[in-house]
Amino acid sequence: MTEKEWTENEEKKEYLKSYQRSVKREQDILDEIQRLRLDKMFPSIVNDGMPHGSSQTDLSDYIVTIDEMIEDLKQERLKRAKRQQEIEQRIRQMKDEDEQRVLRLRYIKGLKWEEVAVEMGYSWKQVHRIHSDALRNFKMT
Repeated sequence: MTEKEWTENEEKKEYLKSYQRSVKREQDILDEIQRLRLDKMFPSIVNDGMPHGSSQTDLSDYIVTIDEMIEDLKQERLKRAKRQQEIEQRIRQMKDEDEQRVLRLRYIKGLKWEEVAVEMGYSWKQVHRIHSDALRNFKMT
């Protein structure tokens, strides 16, 4: 494989991986929203025997923060859906069904190589050969 082919393949892999990165960002936002909700429902209690003021603060800051995060979540979901549609469209343009399947399982479903091999019923080595061919045949434009 030439340097140019290697670079092109790396660019294609990064593009394909962008879908799973979007899924991860979406999950991170969901986790943060959940953490904020739990913190508000169950504020930490200081048991040092000293009197403390009320831990209840104005809910407006909390509501604004949650609303902003929900908006971020909506935007991330929209980006993820568009990226998935774009990648799927390019995968469908490929002629070989095994190559299509390897790309879907690896980059859309996010399966590990061993899981891809089991799902496809091929050896790990054969899956990598198919993946190599798929990258060569995958069109970025």
